[in-house]
Formats: sequence, structure tokens, C-alpha cells
Amino acid sequence: MGYQERRQLLAEMGRALSCQVIAYVCGDRPIVGTRLSDDAIRPMYDHLRAVSFRRGAERRIGLYLYSIGGVMETPWKLVTMLREHCDEFVVVLPYKAYSAATMICMGADRILMTDKAELGPIDPALQPASGPEAPQQFLLRELGVEDVASYVKFLRERAGLTDQAALSSAIGTLAEHLTPTLLGRMERIHGHIRLVARKLLALCRPPLDDRRISTIVEALTERTYVHGHGIGRREASEMGLQVEPFDGKAARLAWDLFEDYEQQLRLDASPEPLGYFEGVQGDEYAEDGYTGACIESSALAHAFLGTWLLQRRRKIPPNPTINVNVSLNLPPSVQPGQLPPDLQKALQQAVQQAVQQVPRQVTQELTRQSPVESVQGFFRGAAWRRVT
Repeated sequence: MGYQERRQLLAEMGRALSCQVIAYVCGDRPIVGTRLSDDAIRPMYDHLRAVSFRRGAERRIGLYLYSIGGVMETPWKLVTMLREHCDEFVVVLPYKAYSAATMICMGADRILMTDKAELGPIDPALQPASGPEAPQQFLLRELGVEDVASYVKFLRERAGLTDQAALSSAIGTLAEHLTPTLLGRMERIHGHIRLVARKLLALCRPPLDDRRISTIVEALTERTYVHGHGIGRREASEMGLQVEPFDGKAARLAWDLFEDYEQQLRLDASPEPLGYFEGVQGDEYAEDGYTGACIESSALAHAFLGTWLLQRRRKIPPNPTINVNVSLNLPPSVQPGQLPPDLQKALQQAVQQAVQQVPRQVTQELTRQSPVESVQGFFRGAAWRRVT
């Protein structure tokens, strides 16, 4: 199925929900995925400009959303822009909408969740500093902002530390792994996320009372203790979110659409990175023209296109010393000085070429036989482009 077929599904879903549907789907393909980001706002604006409503009809926009998260500053920008173009903002969730995607849902008047749909906590994760700023190597690739507060809570409530000297010493251990800059940034994000979450919920129509807003924010930041916890529609409704069960024809259309995006973005691809290198010469695997994300409506289609790239990093001995001695052994009856000048020159050039090529070949073979240390994946030359 291609865009033209998905376009028909989007239009049919829009008729079933009495709204104009725009799909924003980020690929969470293992190893190299895409995330919600500010670069999607510009193509989304083109879709909003192309939306047309019948005269006298309520301006209702449905955002079909699939993402495991992204930049935490993007939801506010995206939601406020969407709300400038509609009277009612609806989010349609076929499956995953985690972290920053959950924040987008918080700014919706209605959240339509299938029986498979999941929200997630909005506690952001940071990557601890490495290099000279970090005195010791940190064992976790990502650290949730709430992890620091939970550590202090653990010391007081679980470990029972009440002595200030002992508590200070234990917190000092944390400072050995986290720089002051990172701790300060965590504190800023801690306050910022709660502020933005409250502002998003304040956009809902009809308005939510302040107590309900506080309950939702607390549930999604502090009371959901694992960042990867999936929040189904029943739990989301109990938290106080504007959730509505999403079943029937429209829900079937939503899942059919997801299955097509699943194939388009190869979301079911193998999570084993080394498997991609079978039969590949060298340490680089590339897929050109790969679609990493889509923004589509019945009027337009945009794709995040680029080269999907994996690179093997090997543990090569540092600065290997390679000494090459190339000698030319002639038959005993042949003296070098007796050879014609042109032949002597050709032999000297051949020896010089061997001296230059042998170290290079040895280095290549040394690299080939070195153990694989890691596989890194990324996009090369990727950007949002309008497609047909």
C-alpha cells in the first residue's frame, strides 16, 4: 500500500470521526529510529494550510499519532499551532504515544485510544556527561529526571538515613557521577515539564479544574515510577485524561493504517545489529532513500527521507607498529648491475610499491580481524521532503 491508498483511509477515517485527519508517524525501528522534533512543525503547517472545512461545519482536526517520544519542547509548539486552525482538537492513537507524544495528547480535547493504544510517563531522560566532565564512567545510557529525586527518597525512606552527615555523604556519591551542570539542568527540566504539562491541560475544552490538572500531572511525572510503563485507556481515564474508547469502524481503519505504516517504516525489522552485516564487505551497512517518519493527510504527503546507516566500530590496537622489509632475490647467476637500466628502474618501482602497499594491507586485515566493540546507527542527509 502506498500514499494514495493511505490517503483514502485518512479521508474515510475523517468522515467517520467528522474531522480532518492528519497523520504524524515516527518510526521506532530498532537501532535507528526517529523522534518528535521541531523540524516536523514546518511541514505540519503546510498540511494545516491545506485543510478545508465545509461552510458552517465545526472546525475539528484529528491528529493520528504514533511515536515513542522526542524533544520535550516540541509538544507545546505543535499543539498551539494545531489549535490555531481548529475549534476542537482530537488525537487518534492506534498504538504507542509515549513521553513527548503523551504531552501532545494532554493538549487535546478528546483522546481516542484503541484497545492497543498506550500512553507513557512524561519524565524526560538525559544522557549523563562523558569525558573530562565525568570523573567516573556512568553505567546508564540515560537517566530519568525523577531518578535523582527517587535516589534521595530511597536514602531517607528505605535506607532510613536521618543523620545529615550520612545523608550528605550518600548524596556526594551521586555527585561523583553527575556534573553540577547536569544536576542544574535536571532541576530546570523538572520544573519546565510540569509547567508545560499544566499549560497543555489548560487548553482543553471544556476546561479542566485545577485539582484535576494537578492530579494528572502528578500521576504522569511522579506516580508512574518506570519510564517505559505503558498506560492503557482505562488507566489513562482513571488519571483524569480526556480519554474516549475508540472502537468500531473508525478504530479498524486506524489499525489498518498503522499496519501499513509499520511496513512502510519497517517497524518490525530485526533488532540485532550484526545481522545486517551478513554478506556485507566492510563495516558499513546502508539503506538509501529510507523513510524514517511520515506526515500525511488527504491533501499532502511529507516524508523524512535519508540514508539509514549502521557502522561497526572495532577495538583496534592503538598505533600498531608495522615494519616492512622487502628484498629482491635474483638468481645467483644474475647480478643487479648487469640488468638493463629500464629493468632496474622497474624493479626498484615494484619494491617501493610493495613497501607502501603491504602496511596498508596489513592494517586492513588487522582491522577486519579485530573484535566488534559496538554498532552505531544514524541517518545521513535526512530531511523532510514533500512526496507524491
